[in-house]
Amino acid sequence: MNNYGSDRVIEPKGSIPVTAWKLDNSKKIRSDEIRVALEWIDFERDNMDQIASISGYDRDQTCERIMTIIRERGKFHNPYTESSGVFCGIIEAAGKDSMLDERGLSIGDRVVGICPLAGLPLYLEEITEIDFNYSQMKVKGYVICFQTTDLHKVDDDINVPHLIRALNEAGNFEGIQYELITHRSKKVAIVGSNLAEAVLYSVLIKKTWYGDASVTFIIDEAYVFKGMKEELSEIFGGSVDRIISVNLSAPNEAAQKVLDLENGEFYDCAINLENITGSESFTALITKEKGQICFISMSNRYNQSLQAANSLGKEIYFYSIDGFRKSTYEFNSELVKDSEQALKRLDAFYRKHSGKHGRPVLEADNGEGTRKAAKSIDNFIYESESTGRMVDEILNIAKYDANVIIQGETGSGKEKVFDLILQNSSRRDKPAIKINCATIQENLAESEFFGYEKGSFTGASAEGKEGYFDLANNGTLFLDEIGSLSLEMQAKLLRVLQESTFYRVGGTEPRHVNVRVICANNVPLKKLIDEGRFREDLFYRLNICQINVPPLRARPEDIICLADAFLKGYSERYGIRKTFTHDAYAELMAYHWPGNVRELENTVHRLYITEKDDTIDGVDVECMLNETVYDDVVIDIRKEFDREEDMDFDSIMSQQEKRLIAFALKKEGTTRAAAEYLGMSQATLARKKLKYGL
Repeated sequence: MNNYGSDRVIEPKGSIPVTAWKLDNSKKIRSDEIRVALEWIDFERDNMDQIASISGYDRDQTCERIMTIIRERGKFHNPYTESSGVFCGIIEAAGKDSMLDERGLSIGDRVVGICPLAGLPLYLEEITEIDFNYSQMKVKGYVICFQTTDLHKVDDDINVPHLIRALNEAGNFEGIQYELITHRSKKVAIVGSNLAEAVLYSVLIKKTWYGDASVTFIIDEAYVFKGMKEELSEIFGGSVDRIISVNLSAPNEAAQKVLDLENGEFYDCAINLENITGSESFTALITKEKGQICFISMSNRYNQSLQAANSLGKEIYFYSIDGFRKSTYEFNSELVKDSEQALKRLDAFYRKHSGKHGRPVLEADNGEGTRKAAKSIDNFIYESESTGRMVDEILNIAKYDANVIIQGETGSGKEKVFDLILQNSSRRDKPAIKINCATIQENLAESEFFGYEKGSFTGASAEGKEGYFDLANNGTLFLDEIGSLSLEMQAKLLRVLQESTFYRVGGTEPRHVNVRVICANNVPLKKLIDEGRFREDLFYRLNICQINVPPLRARPEDIICLADAFLKGYSERYGIRKTFTHDAYAELMAYHWPGNVRELENTVHRLYITEKDDTIDGVDVECMLNETVYDDVVIDIRKEFDREEDMDFDSIMSQQEKRLIAFALKKEGTTRAAAEYLGMSQATLARKKLKYGL
């Protein structure tokens, strides 16, 4: 069996390189390995979009995130998108058993590697250029290749960035051509915003039918700016017959607009390059009965499109992303040569419209086209890997009818975790009672939990009253902030959990209940036990399962998808659609959110109400987030002017410096981070910290 790098796996041992968490990327090669000096890396589209968007399309931050992934993993494999890329470089060393000669390769050859970088040890010394439009970067470093690595010598007459962009599509071009021929699909729609891919697919379609095909390029209107359609027509040349812009997030209206322009004629095939929510329904609506829908990305809503077609009662053939083929290099490189003039015109288009600070030229106002689609389970929305692991744990725990402790900071989403447990439990159709224990008066706690008989105390209702356990019988009781209950009440709660029996206040007959108790607290209950404020025996009765909800600052990838969800909700509630710009996303990502998800929701609500425009930009967000910063940090100099005595300049400046340093330390947590935040050396900040006794 050929070597594919299994001995380079560091962890977990026994896995293959592409699925391993960490690889040995040391420079010295084994006898069966090849080392290639890297020149170019082409990202899988979702990979670049995810990294760049959470970095606010800041070049330095994006590069640092990429370098961090490689330092931690010894390879280029984005853990959030599970995607990587392909590369181009020059062979600089090869072992005696590497089969270099048998492949027709030599030291010094420029080669491309079609296999994913997720399976190859890689080291980067430097990222010299980054191109958000093509999802590529120019680099210095090396990659280790194995006997199974598919390497091809690059033709001298081909544009390397164009070539690796096409090669990252793997077998998609060849596979789709086969599908077009098999189903005789000549009227084709290309749906998306990635112009390089659109050019290549349009040329492929025309080439397949020797020009006897009708190709329509459909792009979401959020990407379109003045004069763009005319420029796109020049780029595509004769490979596209019509360009239409629509609002893909409103698929019914979008499909009606397209079909009206096509005189009611449906498409034989729709090639979906997009991952905007709504594109899946749109492609199903515009495709004819027994037509085709082709997907070329893992994240562009294949399953949703299947469901959409089923709901429409349409019989549609689906084609999804294709992988490695032996003929990929020859097929794709020939397509690049056929598309070269159009791709050169596209290069000129990107140079002309180079985005602010290097942002991609086609940048949707709502950012949906440039980010990995968020996940949603029973209205629990997330994107980060850490939240994904928590969700997996929640769904597992939900199946078992056991008590649960949910721990996390105030506002982190503990109640949403409870809702997710409930919706996936066997008691989802039974009563669910939510109680905030911190709001219960201590002298009323027993009657609130267990109810009371009529006339049991002065002021009692003549009919008596059911308690929380009565109301939740056969269902679920959620006790938020359980740590606020008195020790006496905790003892009574423990007895109910042990015996499933209680007495109402003033009652003499035992009442039997079947209740699943899920509790939450913002301070770890173990800490309260150590402080003598929580019963240890009750803790162990409750602690069958425990879920720790991370604060929002520990899962920054969730910030944007949650902000989008909140903004969409308020748009529907108030009837005016508003969107964030990428600058706004960058500001949201940069903030530390001490109030967690609750603070984020409140901020989005306030932004929606206070901003008059339909677009919320970075300045709007910054002003909102920092509206009280001067109260915390800056001395009100006006008060100093109003004083009758002379001002003490040195004293005021010292107070100001002290406040700024205290604020930075509080915000960033460490002297190193605070020093970077203030733009000074760590040694300088440490001296000033000592000076002011901070």
